[in-house]
Amino acid sequence: MADKTLDDLFHDTLRDIYYAERKILKALPKMARGAQSPELKAAFEKHRDETEGQIERLQQVFEIIGKAPRGKTCDAIEGILAEGDEILEEYKDAPALDAGLLAAAQAVEHYEITRYGTLKRWATVLGLDDAAKLLDETLQQESKTDEDLTGIADASINAQAQQKAA
Repeated sequence: MADKTLDDLFHDTLRDIYYAERKILKALPKMARGAQSPELKAAFEKHRDETEGQIERLQQVFEIIGKAPRGKTCDAIEGILAEGDEILEEYKDAPALDAGLLAAAQAVEHYEITRYGTLKRWATVLGLDDAAKLLDETLQQESKTDEDLTGIADASINAQAQQKAA
């Protein structure tokens, strides 16, 4: 264990986010089906398409470092997605459902932002400039998605969550 280097940590973290992205890809259609707001549903569907591209970029990073694209169980994303499932169940048909789904989606985004930010920095330190560019592209996309979700929350979702059910 004492001989593990930043290269090893980079690869382990890459495997972690690869697993996470694949789990997110499977969860997004369920979140879209559960959303009541057409705008939130569309945001989830758009992010599903973006996630496919993010997985492709991760596969390119694996190729750059000469490793097979394999995931490693990510307990963090498992927990975040389980919380999203709880919201779907506990708030079904409630005015606060979309606010809860949106918050769960932002928890996912914030996790991804931390991972991609770290991986980008490490890629730069390791001299993996092409990998750093790919990771930065995804980091920018995740940050934009987070901003878009905040916009949706501020424009309508949070206010709707305060309404009494009809």
